[in-house]
Amino acid sequence: MSAKEKAKAKAEQLAGKALRKVAHARGDETTAAKGAALESRGKARETKEKGKDVFKR
Repeated sequence: MSAKEKAKAKAEQLAGKALRKVAHARGDETTAAKGAALESRGKARETKEKGKDVFKR
C-alpha cells in the first residue's frame, strides 16, 4: 500500500470517527450517519489498497 493512500485512508477513518462521536454527543443523527459513512469509506479504501498489495506479490 502506498504511504499516501494509507495516510488518506487513516485520515478518513479518524475524521469520520471524530465526526460521528461529536454528532452523537450533540444528538445530531444525520451528521452522525455522515461520519459513519466517512469512516466506512476510509476502511474500504484501506481494504482496497491491501488487496492491491496482495496481487503485487
